Amino acid sequence: MRLHHRLAAGALATLALAATAPTALADGGRGDDRLTVRYATFNASLNRYRDGQLVEELADPSLRPAGDAQVRTVAEIIQRVRPDVLLVNEFDFDDEGRRGSSLAARLFQENYLSESQNGARPIHYRYRFTAPSNTGIPSGHDLDNNGQVVTTPGTPGYGNDAFGFGDFPGQFGMTVYSRYPIAKHGVRTFQEFLWKDMPGARLPDDPETPAPADWYSPEELAVFRLSSKSHWDIPIRVRGKIVHFLTSHPTPPVFDGPEDRNGTRNADEIRLWADYITPGAGGYIYDDRGRRGGLEKGARFVIAGDQNSDPLDGDSIPGAIQQLLDNPLVNTSVTPSSPGGPEQAALQGGANASHRSDPAFDTADFNDNPAPGNLRADYVLPDRSQRIENAFVFWPRSDDPLFPLVGTFSFSRLPDGNGFPSSDHRLVAVDAQAGRAHGGKDDDD
Repeated sequence: MRLHHRLAAGALATLALAATAPTALADGGRGDDRLTVRYATFNASLNRYRDGQLVEELADPSLRPAGDAQVRTVAEIIQRVRPDVLLVNEFDFDDEGRRGSSLAARLFQENYLSESQNGARPIHYRYRFTAPSNTGIPSGHDLDNNGQVVTTPGTPGYGNDAFGFGDFPGQFGMTVYSRYPIAKHGVRTFQEFLWKDMPGARLPDDPETPAPADWYSPEELAVFRLSSKSHWDIPIRVRGKIVHFLTSHPTPPVFDGPEDRNGTRNADEIRLWADYITPGAGGYIYDDRGRRGGLEKGARFVIAGDQNSDPLDGDSIPGAIQQLLDNPLVNTSVTPSSPGGPEQAALQGGANASHRSDPAFDTADFNDNPAPGNLRADYVLPDRSQRIENAFVFWPRSDDPLFPLVGTFSFSRLPDGNGFPSSDHRLVAVDAQAGRAHGGKDDDD
């Protein structure tokens, strides 16, 4: 069904969504501190091929009709689900000249989210935050050990020698939208935290030499950043109380060799948040302003992002995501699920047939032949003081009127997009009922 022919299906689509994604409470919610907030993460594949391209397209959709269709589909998914607080991964970074500001983020709000997409109700986020990403920032070192140091954007091998893979600075960045105030003076970013400064870091080893953990030279380790994009602690004020929205996008644990440099980095990127939320474990962590330590004991938090790690399947180091899932401070009482994940795993077959994880929990539609198949890669994890009222993955079945928003991979959509109507990832949402957590100093905007 073509997107512009689905206006007539609006009412039916809303009813279909209600079965798996109950509408979030309006602003104000309940009259006490049990307010329910919908937190979501969405790797929306809004990355482009050159610096400034995303801004150009968002400002003038006629420049790339195929790209505009993808952006509108992403916006419709957000309008249908209506998160209160949303992390968007793979949203190219641009600096509008003000801390936490982005021209692309503003244009996406004004030209897409604030406009009805196929009859869906517009959604307005008053508050936004973005910051630089390590992707595409040249390191000046031969990080892939191929004998060449590539520092010119667009040159083959440039991304492999950057602090985080990217063809230009800020590609594959991220941004946050919120209906609740962001305490911007309390934001902490960890873009420049060095991997070597993590105690017991899983530094990759060159298997061709006898020395341990020597894939990177001492000179490289002196500048090598742990975060492939960045880690952000964004304090959100919900009815006068602070919720720390902890966002990141660890590197995929693939595209390397037997040294497993991306797999080990992925595991330690996940570990950073595990240590950060655990009293006594995060004392070594320092942010980009030099402040040390993790969250205060009892602080309320929600961890969100494309973690690129399935509990049982795929290429991540065994136990990587369990660093969060098994943390006693994290609420895993309800696992986000969908009806479309099991259907697509069965239809697509391939690697999915041997998976051990429940396909209802899958959040990403990856290549099935030969691997890795569909995986659970995206997570929204509140702390235990917050009761989970509902959790879901936006992945309708193929007979659902909303299925065309996610669709299936098609080569016909390449090279204008990623092969999907929207993204190869699915939006994940959790409705959390705020508890009576203590700690976490309130900060002014």
